[in-house]
Amino acid sequence: CLLSRTKPVPDVWYVLIGISGLEALHTWISIPICFMYTVAVTDIFLVFLIMTEHSLHESMYLFLSMLALADVLVSKATVPKMLFCGCVSQIFFIHFIFVAESAILLAIAFDHYVAICYPLKYTTILTSMVIGKIGIAATVWSFLICCPFILLINRLLYCGRKILPHSYCEHMGIARLTCDNINVNTIYGLIMALLSTGLDVMLIVMSYMMILHTVFQIPSWTARLKALNTCASHICVILIFYTPAFFSCFAHHFGGETVPCHIHILMANLYVVVPPMLNPIIYSVKAKQIQN
Repeated sequence: CLLSRTKPVPDVWYVLIGISGLEALHTWISIPICFMYTVAVTDIFLVFLIMTEHSLHESMYLFLSMLALADVLVSKATVPKMLFCGCVSQIFFIHFIFVAESAILLAIAFDHYVAICYPLKYTTILTSMVIGKIGIAATVWSFLICCPFILLINRLLYCGRKILPHSYCEHMGIARLTCDNINVNTIYGLIMALLSTGLDVMLIVMSYMMILHTVFQIPSWTARLKALNTCASHICVILIFYTPAFFSCFAHHFGGETVPCHIHILMANLYVVVPPMLNPIIYSVKAKQIQN
């Protein structure tokens, strides 16, 4: 990958060596990753379905179309790395789409909260205008958070190290190839992880605590289970999305030599292909309207 820079030094081509320590298995590992990528990009059909089918023009499905679109973009920004001219663009798109997807998951949690806690006000609270504003806010928020990553990468001095022990360009992976002090990059990455996705997780947990409080006030167990069943798909997607992502983030900052390189890279690969592959399946199983 060609890493663009602001310093007046020659351009450097970086060599991505894939999953360090498992070079002999790269061919076999590429088969399931290629399969997952193929399934993930079919999310675009779910976006098309929701946009064209009038009966699916509800807040839940509109948020789902945003999530599916984010899944397609994050897959295409990482798996076929030849789509991008350099590492910097790939770094930006990976972080931008990840933060946006986290915000969309928070929006879906809010959708469930309103549907269960304020069912009579649902249509008046989550109007098309409100949904559009939430989508714009998620995009702007992601852009503002991810732009500094590019500035922080470009300010560093590179001294000729070209081998990147990873299968795609990642912020801290590139930063560690420099000769400069990368404390600012490390601190900013950790703070942004806590303020963006970490805050999203806290708000999602709070929304589900209020949902549970409301559900357990319902006298009928059948009605309770029906209300909780509407949240099952979202909870599965949250666990699939955040678990490998947070593992990868904290392994970068605190793992050091305790986390083997190949484990870290495998987890980093999984969080960009597994959620996009499973999300449409999970939601389609639970949503009869999408099945129809």
